[in-house]
Amino acid sequence: MRFAIKTAPQHTTWSDMLAVFRAADDIEVFESGWTFDHFYPIFSDPTGPCLEGWTTTTALAQATTRLRVGVMVTGNVYRHPAVLANMAATVDVISDGRLELGIGAGWNQQECDAYGIELPALKERFDRFDEALAVIVGLLTNETTDFEGRYYRLREARCEPKPVQRPHPPICVGGAGEKRTLPAAARWAQHWNFVAGPPEVFAHKRAVLVAACEEIGRDPSEITTSTQIFLGREQEPKEVAEQAAAFADVGCDLVVVGFAPPHTPAVLQPLAEAVQPLTGS
Repeated sequence: MRFAIKTAPQHTTWSDMLAVFRAADDIEVFESGWTFDHFYPIFSDPTGPCLEGWTTTTALAQATTRLRVGVMVTGNVYRHPAVLANMAATVDVISDGRLELGIGAGWNQQECDAYGIELPALKERFDRFDEALAVIVGLLTNETTDFEGRYYRLREARCEPKPVQRPHPPICVGGAGEKRTLPAAARWAQHWNFVAGPPEVFAHKRAVLVAACEEIGRDPSEITTSTQIFLGREQEPKEVAEQAAAFADVGCDLVVVGFAPPHTPAVLQPLAEAVQPLTGS
């Protein structure tokens, strides 16, 4: 099993997040570090501080040398996909090829209402998401891209410079919807993230993803599967290791460990020691 860290940039400070990422950069157990894409804190006091995810991730990429970095996951409704493609290419260049491109359809009604951002009904949201994935991949891989969709249109569109990683940075699709999200992951993703839930639900969703891959003739082993486990302030790292082992038993490749604020690098070494036996190294 592989491991990553996540510091959601809410109820925290830049200096605390920076300290965690710099320390994790020196601990090989952790292969990647993630933020999130929200403008208000979620599942907590929404009036608290919340740093913008892509800006924060770019700065963290510049402050590290080994960790892969990503936003888990970008809300498609917040940015035009052509803009996001240019952002992704730029961050991949800045990080010397360490970007993981996380994306989802978007869901946060509170943020959208506050900022006047349209959050369409579910069907349209996923229709836009499917088109957005095609737009992003086209711009990151082709010299010029033409696209004629219902929601997005490109005319000889360019995205230069191209990302360091070719054909493009790994795309991580987040979510567990069986009708739209998992088929989209089967078609476009190199990484699928199961946000939360018990191992048996993960196993079911993974089976749906495998079936969707088989339906289009894609090898499901090309897609890394991951889940998120939260390490609270009162929890012991061994609890994360126990949960991770249960997910490994049902075919999960990667565990992304989210840390509660206030963020501190002191949690990293005990966690690394607790999960080391699961890595096989």
